[in-house]
Amino acid sequence: MRRLHHAIIFGLITTVILVASAFTQPATASAAERTSGPWLPPTGGLDLRTGFDPPPLPWLPGHRGVDLAAADAQPVVAAGPGRVVYAGDLAGRGVVSIAHANGLRTTYEPVEPAVAAGDTVTAGQTIGTLQAGHASCTAAACLHLGLKRGPRYLDPMLLFGDGKVRLLPRPGRPHAASLTEGARS
Repeated sequence: MRRLHHAIIFGLITTVILVASAFTQPATASAAERTSGPWLPPTGGLDLRTGFDPPPLPWLPGHRGVDLAAADAQPVVAAGPGRVVYAGDLAGRGVVSIAHANGLRTTYEPVEPAVAAGDTVTAGQTIGTLQAGHASCTAAACLHLGLKRGPRYLDPMLLFGDGKVRLLPRPGRPHAASLTEGARS
């Protein structure tokens, strides 16, 4: 009798949950929550010279950002609102790095910083002046713009409605290449 009573209660609770879930919609993040946008091109335009070309493995060489052609000594603005986490010299280049909402981080180089670590910036606020001499650029001067979420590099052009989305394997899962190689052996 007691088991029957528990089974009936369990069945009623399950039915209520299923009926309630049929009438609810999953919460979706607004565009502002997803990107903290609107995002602005840091050099005023998007003259892409070198695209995002991440390596297949984190330690291999690749281009972990984009190069945007601009004029030497041109002001560089924050692509979005955030907090400056680094502003200074890094490996012989001026670098500014800004932490944004949702774990996003943008990095700008080579830039003579006009901000300091800890400063809060708004989208479109000047953060520095572009310096010539970015080695991988095909123009006289280029801004290298990087984008990360946590440890993962993303295509910065995604901020502006363009860019490549690359699907990655879940951690702890074999890569597709290793699965197909095993099938061929």
